[in-house]
Amino acid sequence: MQTMVFIGTNKSGSSREAIKAAERLGYLTVLLTNQSKFLSQRKDFPDVHVMMLSDLTKEHVIQCMLELQHQGKQIVAILSFLESYVRIAAELSDEWKLSSFSTEAIKKMEDKIETHCVLQGVATSTFDVFHPEDSLPAFLKRHKEGKWIAKPPKSTGSNDVMLANNQMELENAIIEILKKHRGRPILVEEYLEGPQYLVETLIHEGRVHIVAIIKQEFSEYNPFVITGYSIQPQLGEGFCRSLYEDITSIIQLFNIKEGACHLELRLVKGKWKLIEVNPRISGGAMNEMIKKAYGIDLVEQTIRLYLGQTPNLTRQWEEHIYTHYVTVESSGNLIKITGRKRASRCPGVEKVHIKPKKGTFLQPPSSMGKRYAYVMAKGETAKEAKVNALNAAKELYFHLEKKEE
Repeated sequence: MQTMVFIGTNKSGSSREAIKAAERLGYLTVLLTNQSKFLSQRKDFPDVHVMMLSDLTKEHVIQCMLELQHQGKQIVAILSFLESYVRIAAELSDEWKLSSFSTEAIKKMEDKIETHCVLQGVATSTFDVFHPEDSLPAFLKRHKEGKWIAKPPKSTGSNDVMLANNQMELENAIIEILKKHRGRPILVEEYLEGPQYLVETLIHEGRVHIVAIIKQEFSEYNPFVITGYSIQPQLGEGFCRSLYEDITSIIQLFNIKEGACHLELRLVKGKWKLIEVNPRISGGAMNEMIKKAYGIDLVEQTIRLYLGQTPNLTRQWEEHIYTHYVTVESSGNLIKITGRKRASRCPGVEKVHIKPKKGTFLQPPSSMGKRYAYVMAKGETAKEAKVNALNAAKELYFHLEKKEE
């Protein structure tokens, strides 16, 4: 039977929806996972036909593939919708001559320093790199003024990303990151002011297709944790044209011919500045948001693309959609969550998703992984969709058992 192999998945979100899409398309789905608990929760994965425990190294994935072939399964695709394994999936797809994923571009996108080098200042912020062997005082002399962001070059989900409002804070940020990432360089970027957008694209035969433009809003507790996503179907023609031109130039510099890619950019004094670029659809609620807004299942169309088919990105309808992610203000073990049914019954609400289970330790948002629920809502306008989502989110209450000091 024609088989699709998926390297890793989350229990929900884009990576899981991709497996469900493959099953709908009539393929045998195989999940390679390093989460042993998934095997004990097998009934929660009815869309996965075969589940195999693996450490997800390239060598072990190859062993699993050979075992599947020995069983008579015809592997037609090796895919991953998780950032950690996109490159492995791409390399194996090339080696097994299944499809071409622009592997070299993926390698460069994984490293934010490499990304800056590829773009050479095109639509990017001013940046510098601190190497462990460098003199910190000499480095700091080059950054006496301004606001800076310090982060490891392979940071994901805003982990270990620090804002420095002055030279002293930059010094402290570099020292703190070095403690966690010894022997590795640190990327220091100029902090950019302006509204931030996420852009989901699909590249087919070298042509860039913008699938969705999503405005982002940040947590009041952490300037790098995104808690709001707004899809507004009708944006200005000039706005969209300038965005498309800059995104196309960025993707062309990476030489991507086929694949999915999402970019985060800020509009700074009328010019687009790239924050980061990733060779996959965004995780979390993104695929669901695009389906609700336009009737496009982006993970399904991505699978079609990698099978050599022409993706269908025609909008079936247009809706204003807003997704609000819920965080907590204090730390503690989760006792229970109340208000889910009330939130679901609020005007415009399309979906309420709760992530943690009873007993999970919750804490304020130090990274994107510390977002514990979301409410997705629609409205006649972008403002109404946001109001609907925020009103519903107020119904959710996380009861925590706080640790004794």
